[in-house]
Amino acid sequence: MPGRTAVVTGGGSGIGRAIAHRLAADGFATAILDLDTEAAEKVADEARERGGTALAVGGVDVSDRARVDDAFTRVRDTLGPVLVLVNNAGMSANKRFLDVTDELWDRTMQINVNGPFYCCQAAVPDMVDAGWGRIVNISSSSAQTGSPFMTHYVASKAGLIGFTKALALELGPRGITVNTIPPGLVDTPMLRRSEERGYLSGTVEHHGSRLPVRRAGRPEDIAAACAFLVSEGAGYVTGQIIGVNGGRVT
Repeated sequence: MPGRTAVVTGGGSGIGRAIAHRLAADGFATAILDLDTEAAEKVADEARERGGTALAVGGVDVSDRARVDDAFTRVRDTLGPVLVLVNNAGMSANKRFLDVTDELWDRTMQINVNGPFYCCQAAVPDMVDAGWGRIVNISSSSAQTGSPFMTHYVASKAGLIGFTKALALELGPRGITVNTIPPGLVDTPMLRRSEERGYLSGTVEHHGSRLPVRRAGRPEDIAAACAFLVSEGAGYVTGQIIGVNGGRVT
């Protein structure tokens, strides 16, 4: 690989934390970007304790282009050109369709669609210069199946899948691959909060037991797929939807 610097947005918890740990363990100098500074620093400390190279960049709202650009400048100055980008930061809120306000709709789109757009525009010039790059967008299996009380979220993640496909076609000739992982039921703090609020109509364990693999996913399951997609061995894989969902969507 021509470079070993990776950025993971929303890397302070859940799936992002697992991806950051995996990439750092695989030898990438990994920057953890998160709105929560303390969470980002904790993940970076954990990665360093395990022998990895990691940088925490907190206070990063991916819906704010200026903050995104500042964060990538810091990463570039500290770790070098960014050649791997994992757009994991996102937001989710369960609401009945008629209760979705303009503000909630706009905020969801700003984080889940605008955020990856800003981050890609910040990172792609480094990848073009190197003639090599890897982008992985974390979408959602709900964009493939639909989900009640989540029209705003599903629409944003479906948009991210379309964004992935179009960008892959444009950047392929530059040696840059772009893929998306739509996770299924993954046991994260965000999912547990939905469980506590009664949005799942049952427990995480109950729903996991109904999947073909008979369990909920773990953040490490998503990290493993991401590790492959950013590897040299995945150079012929681009524009793809790599479902990691325990068989929920086939």
